Amino acid sequence: MDSVDVDTRRRRPLASRELIPLKVLVAGGFGAGKTTFVGAVSEIPPLTTEQQLTSLSAGTDDTAAVPDKTTTTVAMDFGRITVDAQLILYLFGTPGQSRFWFMWDELAKGAVGAVVLVDLRRVDDCFPAIDYFEDRGLPFVVAANAFPGTEVFGAAAVRDALALREGCPLVRMDAREPRSCMDALVALVEHALARSIG
Repeated sequence: MDSVDVDTRRRRPLASRELIPLKVLVAGGFGAGKTTFVGAVSEIPPLTTEQQLTSLSAGTDDTAAVPDKTTTTVAMDFGRITVDAQLILYLFGTPGQSRFWFMWDELAKGAVGAVVLVDLRRVDDCFPAIDYFEDRGLPFVVAANAFPGTEVFGAAAVRDALALREGCPLVRMDAREPRSCMDALVALVEHALARSIG
């Protein structure tokens, strides 16, 4: 008799296990690294809606902390990660500017949670995202993105500055590094799972 690879917990062949797609948002303020995050970790060429910054955004989009930034997301970013034969993550990067927040409700439908990217040079920019997910009871982790020249603060100081609730995970990461992005996503999935069974 031929051997069959079997999931002993369910007594079904592994090939017949249901595929679990999870929708995850990547949110944060303008220039926090959302498009970079999705692009660094996606196994497919990411879909982006980047447009050139123009003189029309002067006074609206503050590029002082990110002077090399020449584009901005105007709708969303999309990427995909196959974690294993059963689990796939679909990543949706949100636009950061307030004039595009009306799209967040549509993007958030069906999401299991969010990674909120924070540029510690501009912590005020992440509060709308944190407030959004807190108000809707959607699990999220806060990911302090490592920008060159950012002063290093201890976890307690960052949690205090962001007024994070007890139990909200805080991770340090670099949106340019795939492994670092995956660690943030793992922290989110674990947090969402713990909340769902807690």
